[in-house]
Amino acid sequence: MSEWKLNNKFNFEGREVRYGFEGSGPALVLVHGTPWSSFNLRHLISGLSDSFTVYYFDLLGYGQSDKSDADVSLGIQNKLLDALLNEWQLNTPFVVGHDFGGTTVLRNHILNDRAYKKIILIDPVALSPWGSPFFKHVRKFEAAFAGVPDYIHEAIVKAYVQTAAYKPINNEILHAIVRPWTGAEGKAAFYRQIAQADSKYTDEIQAKYSAINQPVLILWGEEDKWIPVEQAHSLHQLIPNSKLVTVPQAGHLVIEERPEILISEIKDFLNQSK
Repeated sequence: MSEWKLNNKFNFEGREVRYGFEGSGPALVLVHGTPWSSFNLRHLISGLSDSFTVYYFDLLGYGQSDKSDADVSLGIQNKLLDALLNEWQLNTPFVVGHDFGGTTVLRNHILNDRAYKKIILIDPVALSPWGSPFFKHVRKFEAAFAGVPDYIHEAIVKAYVQTAAYKPINNEILHAIVRPWTGAEGKAAFYRQIAQADSKYTDEIQAKYSAINQPVLILWGEEDKWIPVEQAHSLHQLIPNSKLVTVPQAGHLVIEERPEILISEIKDFLNQSK
Protein backbone atom coordinates (compact mmCIF):
# COMPACT_ATOMS: atom_id res chain seq x y z
CA MET A 1 0.00 0.00 0.00
CA SER A 2 1.44 3.36 -1.03
CA GLU A 3 1.82 6.01 1.67
CA TRP A 4 -1.19 8.28 2.11
CA LYS A 5 -0.06 11.85 1.54
CA LEU A 6 -1.83 15.20 1.73
CA ASN A 7 0.19 17.73 -0.24
CA ASN A 8 -1.79 20.93 0.39
CA LYS A 9 -1.39 23.11 3.47
CA PHE A 10 -3.68 25.57 5.22
CA ASN A 11 -2.72 27.81 8.12
CA PHE A 12 -5.42 27.85 10.77
CA GLU A 13 -4.61 30.16 13.68
CA GLY A 14 -0.90 29.40 13.30
CA ARG A 15 -1.39 25.64 13.01
CA GLU A 16 -0.83 23.65 9.82
CA VAL A 17 -3.74 21.68 8.40
CA ARG A 18 -3.18 19.25 5.53
CA TYR A 19 -5.81 18.69 2.85
CA GLY A 20 -6.42 17.35 -0.64
CA PHE A 21 -9.03 17.40 -3.38
CA GLU A 22 -9.72 15.43 -6.53
CA GLY A 23 -12.34 14.77 -9.17
CA SER A 24 -14.70 17.10 -10.98
CA GLY A 25 -18.29 18.16 -10.59
CA PRO A 26 -20.27 19.61 -7.67
CA ALA A 27 -18.28 20.19 -4.46
CA LEU A 28 -18.45 17.43 -1.84
CA VAL A 29 -16.58 17.76 1.47
CA LEU A 30 -15.60 14.70 3.52
CA VAL A 31 -14.83 14.93 7.25
CA HIS A 32 -13.27 12.04 9.15
CA GLY A 33 -13.69 11.12 12.81
CA THR A 34 -11.62 9.70 15.67
CA PRO A 35 -9.18 8.00 15.89
CA TRP A 36 -9.17 8.04 12.11
CA SER A 37 -7.80 10.36 9.45
CA SER A 38 -8.50 11.17 5.80
CA PHE A 39 -6.74 7.88 4.99
CA ASN A 40 -9.88 6.07 6.10
CA LEU A 41 -11.93 8.09 3.62
CA ARG A 42 -9.86 6.91 0.64
CA HIS A 43 -12.54 4.46 -0.61
CA LEU A 44 -15.19 7.18 -0.54
CA ILE A 45 -12.82 9.64 -2.21
CA SER A 46 -12.08 7.18 -5.00
CA GLY A 47 -15.69 6.15 -5.48
CA LEU A 48 -17.19 9.65 -5.39
CA SER A 49 -14.58 11.68 -7.29
CA ASP A 50 -15.90 10.43 -10.64
CA SER A 51 -19.04 12.51 -10.05
CA PHE A 52 -17.94 15.21 -7.59
CA THR A 53 -15.00 17.42 -6.71
CA VAL A 54 -14.13 15.81 -3.39
CA TYR A 55 -12.40 17.87 -0.69
CA TYR A 56 -10.87 16.15 2.34
CA PHE A 57 -8.49 17.03 5.17
CA ASP A 58 -7.06 15.90 8.49
CA LEU A 59 -8.63 17.45 11.57
CA LEU A 60 -6.42 19.32 14.00
CA GLY A 61 -4.49 16.78 16.05
CA TYR A 62 -5.03 13.96 13.53
CA GLY A 63 -3.23 12.38 10.60
CA GLN A 64 -0.79 14.78 8.97
CA SER A 65 -2.20 17.98 10.51
CA ASP A 66 -0.75 19.83 13.50
CA LYS A 67 -0.34 17.66 16.59
CA SER A 68 1.01 20.28 18.98
CA ASP A 69 -0.14 20.48 22.59
CA ALA A 70 -3.22 22.61 21.92
CA ASP A 71 -6.98 22.48 21.47
CA VAL A 72 -8.09 19.52 19.35
CA SER A 73 -11.59 19.26 20.82
CA LEU A 74 -14.87 19.26 18.95
CA GLY A 75 -15.11 22.87 20.07
CA ILE A 76 -12.47 23.92 17.53
CA GLN A 77 -13.01 21.44 14.68
CA ASN A 78 -16.23 23.09 13.43
CA LYS A 79 -14.36 26.42 13.32
CA LEU A 80 -11.60 24.78 11.29
CA LEU A 81 -14.16 23.33 8.87
CA ASP A 82 -15.74 26.77 8.47
CA ALA A 83 -12.35 28.34 7.74
CA LEU A 84 -11.50 25.66 5.17
CA LEU A 85 -14.82 26.15 3.37
CA ASN A 86 -14.01 29.85 3.13
CA GLU A 87 -10.49 29.06 1.90
CA TRP A 88 -11.91 26.74 -0.77
CA GLN A 89 -14.61 29.31 -1.61
CA LEU A 90 -17.39 26.76 -1.18
CA ASN A 91 -20.71 28.35 -0.29
CA THR A 92 -23.19 25.46 -0.17
CA PRO A 93 -21.38 22.19 -0.87
CA PHE A 94 -22.55 18.68 -0.15
CA VAL A 95 -20.96 17.31 3.01
CA VAL A 96 -20.23 13.89 4.53
CA GLY A 97 -19.12 13.37 8.13
CA HIS A 98 -18.16 10.13 9.89
CA ASP A 99 -18.05 9.75 13.69
CA PHE A 100 -16.60 13.03 15.12
CA GLY A 101 -16.69 14.28 11.53
CA GLY A 102 -20.47 14.04 11.69
CA THR A 103 -20.43 16.00 14.94
CA THR A 104 -18.18 18.61 13.33
CA VAL A 105 -20.56 18.95 10.37
CA LEU A 106 -23.59 19.31 12.65
CA ARG A 107 -21.83 21.88 14.85
CA ASN A 108 -20.69 23.83 11.80
CA HIS A 109 -24.19 23.82 10.33
CA ILE A 110 -25.93 24.78 13.58
CA LEU A 111 -23.41 26.97 15.40
CA ASN A 112 -21.65 28.59 12.43
CA ASP A 113 -24.85 28.81 10.41
CA ARG A 114 -23.16 27.14 7.46
CA ALA A 115 -25.55 26.11 4.69
CA TYR A 116 -25.14 22.80 2.90
CA LYS A 117 -27.10 21.46 -0.05
CA LYS A 118 -27.38 18.04 1.58
CA ILE A 119 -25.81 16.43 4.65
CA ILE A 120 -24.67 12.82 5.03
CA LEU A 121 -23.90 11.49 8.51
CA ILE A 122 -22.11 8.15 8.93
CA ASP A 123 -22.28 6.67 12.46
CA PRO A 124 -21.98 10.18 13.93
CA VAL A 125 -21.36 11.06 17.55
CA ALA A 126 -24.56 13.05 17.87
CA LEU A 127 -26.52 12.09 20.98
CA SER A 128 -25.51 12.28 24.63
CA PRO A 129 -24.41 10.48 26.65
CA TRP A 130 -21.43 9.07 24.78
CA GLY A 131 -17.87 8.04 25.56
CA SER A 132 -16.66 4.52 26.29
CA PRO A 133 -15.14 3.42 29.63
CA PHE A 134 -11.77 3.63 27.85
CA PHE A 135 -12.43 7.28 26.95
CA LYS A 136 -13.35 8.07 30.53
CA HIS A 137 -10.28 6.30 31.90
CA VAL A 138 -7.93 8.14 29.54
CA ARG A 139 -9.51 11.47 30.44
CA LYS A 140 -8.72 10.76 34.08
CA PHE A 141 -5.19 9.46 33.54
CA GLU A 142 -4.03 11.13 30.30
CA ALA A 143 -0.46 11.78 31.51
CA ALA A 144 -0.02 8.19 32.66
CA PHE A 145 -1.18 6.81 29.31
CA ALA A 146 1.04 9.20 27.36
CA GLY A 147 4.02 7.90 29.33
CA VAL A 148 3.63 4.19 28.56
CA PRO A 149 6.37 2.51 26.48
CA ASP A 150 5.87 2.73 22.73
CA TYR A 151 5.22 -0.98 22.23
CA ILE A 152 2.48 -0.96 24.86
CA HIS A 153 0.97 2.19 23.37
CA GLU A 154 0.86 0.66 19.89
CA ALA A 155 -0.79 -2.47 21.30
CA ILE A 156 -3.40 -0.31 23.02
CA VAL A 157 -4.20 1.62 19.84
CA LYS A 158 -4.39 -1.55 17.72
CA ALA A 159 -6.69 -3.27 20.20
CA TYR A 160 -8.88 -0.19 20.49
CA VAL A 161 -9.17 0.33 16.73
CA GLN A 162 -10.07 -3.32 16.15
CA THR A 163 -13.20 -2.94 18.30
CA ALA A 164 -14.62 -0.48 15.76
CA ALA A 165 -14.85 -3.12 13.06
CA TYR A 166 -17.28 -5.99 12.59
CA LYS A 167 -14.54 -8.25 11.20
CA PRO A 168 -10.76 -8.23 11.84
CA ILE A 169 -8.93 -5.39 10.12
CA ASN A 170 -6.29 -6.25 7.54
CA ASN A 171 -2.81 -5.87 9.07
CA GLU A 172 -1.66 -3.45 6.37
CA ILE A 173 -4.67 -1.21 6.89
CA LEU A 174 -4.34 -1.48 10.67
CA HIS A 175 -0.72 -0.36 10.44
CA ALA A 176 -1.70 2.64 8.31
CA ILE A 177 -4.40 3.63 10.83
CA VAL A 178 -2.01 3.36 13.78
CA ARG A 179 0.99 5.04 12.11
CA PRO A 180 -0.06 8.69 12.75
CA TRP A 181 -0.38 7.89 16.46
CA THR A 182 3.18 6.59 16.85
CA GLY A 183 6.34 8.41 17.95
CA ALA A 184 6.44 10.89 20.81
CA GLU A 185 4.22 13.45 19.06
CA GLY A 186 1.69 10.94 17.79
CA LYS A 187 1.42 9.11 21.10
CA ALA A 188 0.73 12.31 23.04
CA ALA A 189 -1.76 13.41 20.37
CA PHE A 190 -3.70 10.16 20.62
CA TYR A 191 -4.39 10.53 24.33
CA ARG A 192 -4.88 14.30 24.05
CA GLN A 193 -7.78 13.99 21.62
CA ILE A 194 -9.48 11.45 23.86
CA ALA A 195 -8.89 13.55 26.99
CA GLN A 196 -10.48 16.57 25.29
CA ALA A 197 -13.56 14.66 24.13
CA ASP A 198 -16.59 15.90 26.03
CA SER A 199 -20.33 15.38 25.58
CA LYS A 200 -20.90 19.08 26.20
CA TYR A 201 -20.10 19.58 22.52
CA THR A 202 -23.15 17.57 21.51
CA ASP A 203 -25.28 18.79 24.40
CA GLU A 204 -25.18 22.34 23.04
CA ILE A 205 -26.58 21.33 19.63
CA GLN A 206 -28.73 18.27 20.27
CA ALA A 207 -31.92 20.24 21.00
CA LYS A 208 -31.52 22.03 17.64
CA TYR A 209 -31.57 18.98 15.38
CA SER A 210 -35.30 19.44 14.83
CA ALA A 211 -34.58 22.77 13.12
CA ILE A 212 -32.37 21.27 10.41
CA ASN A 213 -34.05 21.96 7.07
CA GLN A 214 -31.57 20.45 4.64
CA PRO A 215 -32.07 16.87 3.44
CA VAL A 216 -30.06 14.51 5.65
CA LEU A 217 -28.97 10.93 4.97
CA ILE A 218 -27.98 8.87 8.00
CA LEU A 219 -25.86 5.78 7.30
CA TRP A 220 -25.08 3.35 10.12
CA GLY A 221 -23.28 0.05 10.54
CA GLU A 222 -25.76 -2.43 12.00
CA GLU A 223 -23.04 -4.06 14.11
CA ASP A 224 -21.64 -0.81 15.52
CA LYS A 225 -20.39 -1.57 19.03
CA TRP A 226 -19.16 1.98 19.67
CA ILE A 227 -22.48 3.70 18.96
CA PRO A 228 -25.31 1.15 18.82
CA VAL A 229 -27.67 1.29 15.86
CA GLU A 230 -30.52 2.21 18.23
CA GLN A 231 -29.02 5.70 18.27
CA ALA A 232 -29.41 5.84 14.50
CA HIS A 233 -33.16 5.46 14.86
CA SER A 234 -33.25 8.07 17.64
CA LEU A 235 -31.31 10.56 15.51
CA HIS A 236 -33.55 9.83 12.53
CA GLN A 237 -36.58 10.73 14.63
CA LEU A 238 -34.99 14.01 15.76
CA ILE A 239 -34.06 15.28 12.28
CA PRO A 240 -37.30 15.94 10.35
CA ASN A 241 -36.07 15.72 6.76
CA SER A 242 -33.85 12.67 7.20
CA LYS A 243 -33.50 9.23 5.66
CA LEU A 244 -31.94 6.30 7.53
CA VAL A 245 -30.09 3.41 5.91
CA THR A 246 -28.47 0.73 8.05
CA VAL A 247 -25.60 -1.29 6.62
CA PRO A 248 -25.41 -5.03 7.39
CA GLN A 249 -22.21 -6.81 8.39
CA ALA A 250 -20.48 -3.56 9.29
CA GLY A 251 -19.44 -1.92 12.53
CA HIS A 252 -18.51 1.64 13.39
CA LEU A 253 -15.74 1.46 10.79
CA VAL A 254 -18.26 0.98 8.00
CA ILE A 255 -16.22 3.36 5.80
CA GLU A 256 -13.57 0.61 5.62
CA GLU A 257 -15.84 -2.42 5.72
CA ARG A 258 -18.69 -1.62 3.30
CA PRO A 259 -17.65 1.46 1.29
CA GLU A 260 -19.38 0.19 -1.84
CA ILE A 261 -22.77 0.40 -0.12
CA LEU A 262 -22.01 3.86 1.24
CA ILE A 263 -20.91 5.13 -2.18
CA SER A 264 -24.05 3.81 -3.84
CA GLU A 265 -26.36 5.27 -1.18
CA ILE A 266 -24.55 8.63 -1.18
CA LYS A 267 -24.69 8.96 -4.96
CA ASP A 268 -28.37 8.07 -5.06
CA PHE A 269 -29.13 10.58 -2.30
CA LEU A 270 -27.11 13.42 -3.81
CA ASN A 271 -28.47 12.88 -7.29
CA GLN A 272 -32.09 13.13 -6.16
CA SER A 273 -33.69 16.45 -7.08
CA LYS A 274 -34.90 17.06 -3.52
